[in-house]
Amino acid sequence: MYVIRLPDGTLRVPQSALADSGTGEGRIIAQAYVEIGPGDPDYDRLLAESVTEEEMEERRRRWREGDEDLLRAFEEWKAGRGDE
Repeated sequence: MYVIRLPDGTLRVPQSALADSGTGEGRIIAQAYVEIGPGDPDYDRLLAESVTEEEMEERRRRWREGDEDLLRAFEEWKAGRGDE
């Protein structure tokens, strides 16, 4: 997850939460974003590594395009293996 810089200067920062489910079956793990502003002590540090929503969408687009090439290569490799 990335730190996302919104047009108004607010940052959306990923935050993970771990909790005992209370049932003895393990932990609940969640990931979400929290928004912080310039008054937050971590703002300047996080601002340096942030990306805009447009930059994030461009990265997603490039990943999807790269995934198509990778999937095609895998399918070709798989087809060449026969019934092994």
